Amino acid sequence: MRKVWLGAVAPVAAAAAAAVFAAGGAAAPNSSGGPAVVGHIYVNDNTTGVNTVAGFDRLADGTLTPIAGSPFAVGGAGTGHAVASQGSLQLSADGRYLLVVDAGTNEISVVRIKPDGSLQSTGVEVVSSNGIDPVSIAVSGALVYVANAGAGGTNYTGFTLNAGGQLRPLPGSTLPLADGSQPGDILFSGDGSKVAGARVGSSQIDSFTVGSDGLLTPAPGSPFPAQGLGPFGSEFRPTDASQLFVSNAHNGGVNLGTVSAFSVAGDGTLSSIGASPFADLQNAPCWVEISADGRYLFAVNTASSTISRFSIATGGTLTLLGSTPFAHGPVGPEDARLSPDGSTLWVVDAGADAVSGFSVDGGALTELPSSPTAAPSGAAPSGIVVT
Repeated sequence: MRKVWLGAVAPVAAAAAAAVFAAGGAAAPNSSGGPAVVGHIYVNDNTTGVNTVAGFDRLADGTLTPIAGSPFAVGGAGTGHAVASQGSLQLSADGRYLLVVDAGTNEISVVRIKPDGSLQSTGVEVVSSNGIDPVSIAVSGALVYVANAGAGGTNYTGFTLNAGGQLRPLPGSTLPLADGSQPGDILFSGDGSKVAGARVGSSQIDSFTVGSDGLLTPAPGSPFPAQGLGPFGSEFRPTDASQLFVSNAHNGGVNLGTVSAFSVAGDGTLSSIGASPFADLQNAPCWVEISADGRYLFAVNTASSTISRFSIATGGTLTLLGSTPFAHGPVGPEDARLSPDGSTLWVVDAGADAVSGFSVDGGALTELPSSPTAAPSGAAPSGIVVT
């Protein structure tokens, strides 16, 4: 079999760590004389015509200020409405590029991140998603997979990303899915050995092992039935790649949302952990983020405009700690990412066209005084990257 990526993972991952440290580990002076810039935030605006990405300087006091030149055109076109998925904007493993879903033109854009945080065209930035309505991107080393959700082109499909920012289709990687299955998330385990995908429409979870050639092999029994309706946000535990957590967003009724916990075997087989699924006591938990130490899970409840907070036991069982509301009312919160140091949780507010920030203290959240920050005019924000 043709090896295309495995040997590149270690050096690329090391470069990514260096890039993250450079962006978030050392404060840069603010030209205005105010708080130092400690990193950046990028949001997929999903705008029609030409899609753009909004970029913000992330300051030491938690405030966000637009990067000069933002929003940045990325080449393809969005749909003009929020994308029902997790991961429509991703950072390359070496920290040099953003990969952007252009759902309106069935494309993926790649743009270069400059040292000052602004974005620059690579000259070869837009490629076909090899399907219809791309909604989610997964990255591991030089390997990239995309979930396409549209009828007539519903699939998972693979690419390779080289050091120059060129995204190239991976031959033999496309895995067709039934129309209506509506994949909403595709993701790699931290060690790159597994891939999971959540099918929102058919309430199923795909599980794969990753070969040395980058191709995916379905686990025995995959796709697995979800433990609720509308499995949506998903994340492998950062400290244990054998544990997968999936939110169930469409259970219906009032305060019936749940989060499932699965054990992932070596061959990708999923089995339930403890008393999974675990009650969220909110409506439509759609997006999931886990702290880098693997101790806490945050579930963004879109219909409740709250964030549920769970502690994670060693074995993967969840304990609900409570739910934190957004201070500025119903905002339709969606995708969420922690800052590299874990001190802040940032959330895309699709309903309010804004970005909200929360300080993180273990499993406790407190909304920042400067939150929310408005997205550019005309944006339909969905997908966020924090450096």
